[in-house]
Amino acid sequence: MKSIKILMAITLLLSFTACNAQIKNAKTESVKIYGNCGMCKTTIEKAGNVKKVAQVDWNKDTKMATLTYDPSKTNQDEVLKRIALAGYDSEKFLAPDDVYAKLPECCQYDRVKKSETVKVETIDNHSNHNHGGATDKSTETKQEVNQLKSVFENYFALKDALVKSDGNLASAKTKDLLISLNDVQMDKLSEEEHRVWMSVLKDLKFAAKHIEETKDVEHQRVHFNTLSNNLYQVLKVSKHESPTFYQHCPMANNGKGANWLSKENTVMNPYYGSKMLACGKTIETIK
Repeated sequence: MKSIKILMAITLLLSFTACNAQIKNAKTESVKIYGNCGMCKTTIEKAGNVKKVAQVDWNKDTKMATLTYDPSKTNQDEVLKRIALAGYDSEKFLAPDDVYAKLPECCQYDRVKKSETVKVETIDNHSNHNHGGATDKSTETKQEVNQLKSVFENYFALKDALVKSDGNLASAKTKDLLISLNDVQMDKLSEEEHRVWMSVLKDLKFAAKHIEETKDVEHQRVHFNTLSNNLYQVLKVSKHESPTFYQHCPMANNGKGANWLSKENTVMNPYYGSKMLACGKTIETIK
């Protein structure tokens, strides 16, 4: 029996060592994640793991998880938010209620009271901004909007560059967009914004990177279509001071049609520029 335990310990040690070897500059932290069973373990680890970037090892008895990750590519918050989106609360992030409700019965653990968790977040934000006493929920909300506002302002600048059919300008504006995408503090987003943001962020960065890397305006327009569709999803769950117009050109994308977002109701087609500047129409006004 003793020899079996030793063998298991050696196996675990080798697994941990192999994991660290695959992840460059590995940083390891321990955090509490709520769950019940072996099925929870599978789901938690699958949600948190990213090949050669992050590895999660969760213990169902202690509820403690060992996070090993490359800090140049991710951080603890990103790992825990992916796990939250799979239905599992941690001490920092709560899973969306509808996702938790869909967990198998055996996996539905006793949740931390949501009001207590929100209170902790409010205190943290308050201390960061030194407002001296009272809870300032309106300020917190304004900051959330401002983060996404920068993303959308840079997107609109890119759209205007494509309207001018200026590939160099489009590339430069997309560089700014990439910076604003990376600057978004996901823990400041609302629960719904966070859920959508996490689901589209990879595609947003992929499309933006392709637009930034080329000066070929036609190639940029291909990825602008994907970029627009994903930002539309984010816009739908965000709060904004002014209406945004979701517009559609039936001719773009080889006749399949393509959409974009605009601050103006007047159609200025980014897929054709001056060739067919007014082609298209507003299909939705988002307020």
